[in-house]
Amino acid sequence: MPGVPKNTKTENERNLNFWERLYLPEIFKGLRYSFRKMVREPSYTTEYPDELWEPPDSYRGRPVLVEEEGKPRCVSCNLCAKACPPMAIAMQSREVDDPNSSKEREPAWFEINMLRCIYCGFCEEVCPEEAIVMSKEYDLTFHGRDEAIFGLDRLLVPAERLTDRLDYLEEARNKQENADAWQHRKDNNLHSLRDRKYVRELAETEMPELKNTHLRSETPIAAANTWEGRPSSDDA
Repeated sequence: MPGVPKNTKTENERNLNFWERLYLPEIFKGLRYSFRKMVREPSYTTEYPDELWEPPDSYRGRPVLVEEEGKPRCVSCNLCAKACPPMAIAMQSREVDDPNSSKEREPAWFEINMLRCIYCGFCEEVCPEEAIVMSKEYDLTFHGRDEAIFGLDRLLVPAERLTDRLDYLEEARNKQENADAWQHRKDNNLHSLRDRKYVRELAETEMPELKNTHLRSETPIAAANTWEGRPSSDDA
Protein backbone atom coordinates (compact mmCIF):
# COMPACT_ATOMS: atom_id res chain seq x y z
CA MET A 1 0.00 0.00 0.00
CA PRO A 2 1.53 3.39 -0.99
CA GLY A 3 2.33 5.86 1.74
CA VAL A 4 0.15 8.87 2.45
CA PRO A 5 1.90 12.27 2.14
CA LYS A 6 2.04 14.19 5.39
CA ASN A 7 1.84 17.96 5.68
CA THR A 8 4.80 19.16 7.79
CA LYS A 9 3.92 22.86 7.65
CA THR A 10 4.10 24.67 11.00
CA GLU A 11 1.73 27.34 12.26
CA ASN A 12 4.21 30.24 11.97
CA GLU A 13 5.57 29.24 8.54
CA ARG A 14 5.35 31.98 5.87
CA ASN A 15 3.50 31.31 2.63
CA LEU A 16 5.57 31.58 -0.56
CA ASN A 17 4.44 34.07 -3.21
CA PHE A 18 4.18 33.34 -6.93
CA TRP A 19 7.80 34.20 -7.82
CA GLU A 20 9.17 32.27 -4.90
CA ARG A 21 7.21 29.21 -5.98
CA LEU A 22 8.90 29.38 -9.39
CA TYR A 23 12.39 29.24 -7.76
CA LEU A 24 13.90 30.84 -10.91
CA PRO A 25 14.37 34.33 -9.39
CA GLU A 26 16.26 32.84 -6.45
CA ILE A 27 18.47 30.84 -8.81
CA PHE A 28 19.35 33.99 -10.77
CA LYS A 29 20.09 35.79 -7.51
CA GLY A 30 22.56 33.08 -6.57
CA LEU A 31 24.22 33.19 -9.99
CA ARG A 32 24.52 36.98 -9.79
CA TYR A 33 26.20 36.69 -6.39
CA SER A 34 28.63 34.04 -7.69
CA PHE A 35 29.61 36.07 -10.77
CA ARG A 36 30.11 39.18 -8.65
CA LYS A 37 32.51 37.30 -6.40
CA MET A 38 34.37 35.86 -9.39
CA VAL A 39 35.00 39.33 -10.82
CA ARG A 40 35.63 41.44 -7.72
CA GLU A 41 37.26 39.02 -5.25
CA PRO A 42 40.99 38.12 -5.56
CA SER A 43 41.99 34.62 -6.57
CA TYR A 44 43.08 32.27 -3.79
CA THR A 45 44.19 29.40 -6.02
CA THR A 46 47.66 28.62 -7.39
CA GLU A 47 48.55 27.24 -10.81
CA TYR A 48 50.08 23.99 -9.54
CA PRO A 49 52.68 22.68 -10.42
CA ASP A 50 53.93 25.88 -12.08
CA GLU A 51 53.24 27.73 -8.82
CA LEU A 52 54.18 25.89 -5.64
CA TRP A 53 52.56 26.53 -2.28
CA GLU A 54 54.93 27.76 0.45
CA PRO A 55 53.83 26.14 3.75
CA PRO A 56 54.11 27.99 7.08
CA ASP A 57 56.81 27.15 9.62
CA SER A 58 54.33 25.05 11.60
CA TYR A 59 53.65 22.76 8.64
CA ARG A 60 54.60 19.10 9.06
CA GLY A 61 56.09 17.82 5.82
CA ARG A 62 58.32 14.78 5.44
CA PRO A 63 60.81 14.24 8.29
CA VAL A 64 64.48 15.05 7.65
CA LEU A 65 67.72 14.76 9.62
CA VAL A 66 69.68 17.86 10.62
CA GLU A 67 73.21 17.92 9.23
CA GLU A 68 76.01 19.82 11.00
CA GLU A 69 79.55 20.05 9.63
CA GLY A 70 78.85 17.28 7.14
CA LYS A 71 77.60 14.85 9.80
CA PRO A 72 74.16 14.07 11.24
CA ARG A 73 73.32 15.72 14.56
CA CYS A 74 71.65 12.45 15.56
CA VAL A 75 73.15 10.57 18.54
CA SER A 76 71.31 7.35 17.62
CA CYS A 77 69.29 7.11 20.83
CA ASN A 78 66.49 5.22 18.96
CA LEU A 79 63.73 7.28 20.61
CA CYS A 80 62.27 8.32 17.26
CA ALA A 81 62.04 4.68 16.14
CA LYS A 82 60.37 3.73 19.42
CA ALA A 83 57.85 6.59 19.23
CA CYS A 84 56.95 6.09 15.56
CA PRO A 85 53.37 4.70 15.44
CA PRO A 86 53.63 3.00 12.00
CA MET A 87 57.20 1.79 12.69
CA ALA A 88 58.57 3.61 9.66
CA ILE A 89 62.00 4.41 11.17
CA ALA A 90 64.93 2.00 11.39
CA MET A 91 68.57 2.62 12.30
CA GLN A 92 71.83 1.01 13.37
CA SER A 93 74.18 2.64 15.89
CA ARG A 94 77.96 2.80 16.12
CA GLU A 95 80.51 4.50 18.36
CA VAL A 96 82.22 7.74 17.43
CA ASP A 97 85.99 7.37 17.34
CA ASP A 98 86.71 11.11 17.26
CA PRO A 99 87.76 12.19 20.82
CA ASN A 100 86.88 15.81 20.03
CA SER A 101 83.28 14.97 19.18
CA SER A 102 80.54 16.09 21.57
CA LYS A 103 78.71 12.78 21.19
CA GLU A 104 79.70 9.18 21.70
CA ARG A 105 77.33 7.49 19.26
CA GLU A 106 76.03 8.13 15.76
CA PRO A 107 73.89 6.26 13.22
CA ALA A 108 75.76 3.87 10.97
CA TRP A 109 72.67 3.89 8.76
CA PHE A 110 69.27 5.48 9.11
CA GLU A 111 66.13 4.77 7.10
CA ILE A 112 62.57 6.09 6.94
CA ASN A 113 59.87 4.33 4.93
CA MET A 114 57.87 7.22 3.45
CA LEU A 115 55.04 4.89 2.50
CA ARG A 116 54.51 4.17 6.18
CA CYS A 117 55.17 7.66 7.54
CA ILE A 118 51.97 9.44 8.63
CA TYR A 119 53.63 12.83 9.26
CA CYS A 120 52.51 12.86 12.90
CA GLY A 121 55.66 14.58 14.18
CA PHE A 122 56.14 12.20 17.12
CA CYS A 123 59.77 11.61 16.09
CA GLU A 124 60.42 15.36 16.20
CA GLU A 125 58.66 15.64 19.56
CA VAL A 126 60.71 12.99 21.38
CA CYS A 127 64.12 13.77 19.86
CA PRO A 128 66.33 15.20 22.65
CA GLU A 129 68.87 16.58 20.19
CA GLU A 130 66.45 18.17 17.73
CA ALA A 131 68.17 16.04 15.12
CA ILE A 132 65.03 15.02 13.23
CA VAL A 133 62.50 17.69 12.28
CA MET A 134 59.51 18.00 9.97
CA SER A 135 60.32 19.82 6.75
CA LYS A 136 58.13 21.79 4.32
CA GLU A 137 58.43 19.18 1.57
CA TYR A 138 55.06 17.66 0.70
CA ASP A 139 55.36 16.64 -2.96
CA LEU A 140 56.73 13.08 -3.03
CA THR A 141 56.49 10.66 -5.95
CA PHE A 142 57.94 7.17 -6.35
CA HIS A 143 58.23 4.67 -9.19
CA GLY A 144 58.47 1.74 -6.80
CA ARG A 145 58.33 0.78 -3.15
CA ASP A 146 62.11 0.64 -2.81
CA GLU A 147 62.39 4.29 -3.86
CA ALA A 148 60.15 5.26 -0.94
CA ILE A 149 62.75 4.07 1.60
CA PHE A 150 64.96 7.09 2.26
CA GLY A 151 68.52 6.59 3.54
CA LEU A 152 70.94 9.15 4.94
CA ASP A 153 71.70 10.43 1.46
CA ARG A 154 68.11 11.71 1.10
CA LEU A 155 67.39 12.47 4.75
CA LEU A 156 70.32 14.72 5.65
CA VAL A 157 69.58 18.43 5.22
CA PRO A 158 71.99 21.20 6.33
CA ALA A 159 70.89 23.05 9.43
CA GLU A 160 71.11 26.35 7.54
CA ARG A 161 68.18 25.26 5.36
CA LEU A 162 66.06 24.34 8.40
CA THR A 163 66.39 27.55 10.39
CA ASP A 164 62.69 28.38 9.94
CA ARG A 165 61.56 25.11 11.49
CA LEU A 166 64.20 25.13 14.24
CA ASP A 167 63.31 28.69 15.24
CA TYR A 168 59.62 27.77 15.27
CA LEU A 169 60.25 24.79 17.55
CA GLU A 170 62.30 26.88 19.97
CA GLU A 171 59.60 29.56 20.14
CA ALA A 172 56.78 27.03 20.51
CA ARG A 173 58.50 25.12 23.31
CA ASN A 174 59.41 28.26 25.22
CA LYS A 175 55.72 29.25 25.31
CA GLN A 176 54.76 26.17 27.26
CA GLU A 177 53.50 26.84 30.78
CA ASN A 178 55.74 26.02 33.75
CA ALA A 179 58.66 25.33 31.39
CA ASP A 180 62.15 26.76 31.51
CA ALA A 181 63.62 28.43 28.46
CA TRP A 182 64.53 25.69 25.99
CA GLN A 183 67.63 25.80 23.84
CA HIS A 184 69.43 23.05 21.96
CA ARG A 185 72.72 21.96 23.51
CA LYS A 186 75.08 19.64 21.68
CA ASP A 187 76.17 17.90 24.85
CA ASN A 188 72.77 17.41 26.48
CA ASN A 189 72.44 13.73 25.64
CA LEU A 190 75.48 11.46 25.28
CA HIS A 191 75.19 7.77 24.51
CA SER A 192 77.77 5.04 24.54
CA LEU A 193 77.95 1.46 23.27
CA ARG A 194 81.43 0.75 24.57
CA ASP A 195 80.26 -1.97 26.95
CA ARG A 196 78.69 -4.17 24.30
CA LYS A 197 79.04 -7.30 26.43
CA TYR A 198 76.83 -5.80 29.11
CA VAL A 199 74.25 -4.77 26.50
CA ARG A 200 74.12 -8.33 25.12
CA GLU A 201 73.63 -9.74 28.63
CA LEU A 202 70.70 -7.38 29.21
CA ALA A 203 69.18 -8.35 25.88
CA GLU A 204 69.36 -12.06 26.74
CA THR A 205 68.04 -11.78 30.31
CA GLU A 206 66.22 -8.68 31.50
CA MET A 207 65.66 -6.45 28.44
CA PRO A 208 64.95 -8.52 25.31
CA GLU A 209 63.68 -5.40 23.52
CA LEU A 210 67.31 -4.29 23.11
CA LYS A 211 67.62 -6.85 20.32
CA ASN A 212 65.44 -4.61 18.15
CA THR A 213 67.49 -1.47 18.85
CA HIS A 214 71.10 -1.78 20.01
CA LEU A 215 71.73 -5.29 18.66
CA ARG A 216 69.62 -5.13 15.53
CA SER A 217 71.13 -7.37 12.85
CA GLU A 218 68.92 -6.55 9.84
CA THR A 219 70.69 -5.04 6.87
CA PRO A 220 69.56 -1.68 5.47
CA ILE A 221 67.24 -1.56 2.47
CA ALA A 222 67.94 1.86 0.96
CA ALA A 223 70.35 1.85 -1.96
CA ALA A 224 72.56 4.62 -0.55
CA ASN A 225 72.40 4.59 3.22
CA THR A 226 75.91 5.65 4.22
CA TRP A 227 77.68 8.98 4.38
CA GLU A 228 81.31 9.94 3.79
CA GLY A 229 81.88 6.52 2.20
CA ARG A 230 81.72 4.65 5.51
CA PRO A 231 80.30 1.11 5.67
CA SER A 232 76.73 0.60 6.84
CA SER A 233 77.66 -1.83 9.62
CA ASP A 234 80.14 -1.89 12.49
CA ASP A 235 81.19 -5.40 11.48
CA ALA A 236 81.95 -4.45 7.86
